[in-house]
Amino acid sequence: MSNPYFRFKRFVIRHDRCAMKVGTDGTLLGAWVDVFACRNALDIGTGTGLVALMMAQRGGGDMHVDAVETDPDACAQAAENVSASPFAQQIHIHHLTFQEFAKTVHHPYDLIVSNPPYFVQSLKCPEARRNIARHSGELSLAVLLAESRCILAPMGRIALILPFLQQEEALRQAAQCGLHCIRRTHVIPIEGMQPKRLLIEFSPQPHVSAQTGSLVLEDANRRRTVAYKALTGDFYLD
Repeated sequence: MSNPYFRFKRFVIRHDRCAMKVGTDGTLLGAWVDVFACRNALDIGTGTGLVALMMAQRGGGDMHVDAVETDPDACAQAAENVSASPFAQQIHIHHLTFQEFAKTVHHPYDLIVSNPPYFVQSLKCPEARRNIARHSGELSLAVLLAESRCILAPMGRIALILPFLQQEEALRQAAQCGLHCIRRTHVIPIEGMQPKRLLIEFSPQPHVSAQTGSLVLEDANRRRTVAYKALTGDFYLD
């Protein structure tokens, strides 16, 4: 049986009741996203609450984070993880679909993040809750971007982690919503391999050119790279 919790430097994530466990994708997004001057953030599909907690840690005491989750067990466990953390006063967990939540929003967000369901064409796994967490049937990328654009501040940003093969589709969907790519990082799992994930940030404000880079997670000997350690050093224990 897998460990029911994952210990970070400043908080513990329990994930035994969550369909999707703590993984590299969420940690990368929480460490990579730009939280500078952000006071009002939204995490769509928070799952365990990991990314919301990482943003609260990085953003300081003035940052407020709303976190939305549809699965009742994950929502309850996210609330417990937040409550047990030093950032309990900064994060509010909402048991709603993103579409339902968006209708209740009365203030724009400086930052919206999501580690979204993205296995659009893959064979669905047999366990229903994991299906919802991993597949895009409940919330497509097009809907996520369009709804996010409606509740985003004029100078706000939307940050996602996606399969690298969805890069062109993400750029196309964002353009249809009036969003411009301002930063992207190609995530390479092991030195010498092709990119597997894409960290990407959009804004309503056009930029002359997007800041583009790459991040290699492990060297040829399967050791974490210096760049990966630097990015996640405030969170991982080792």
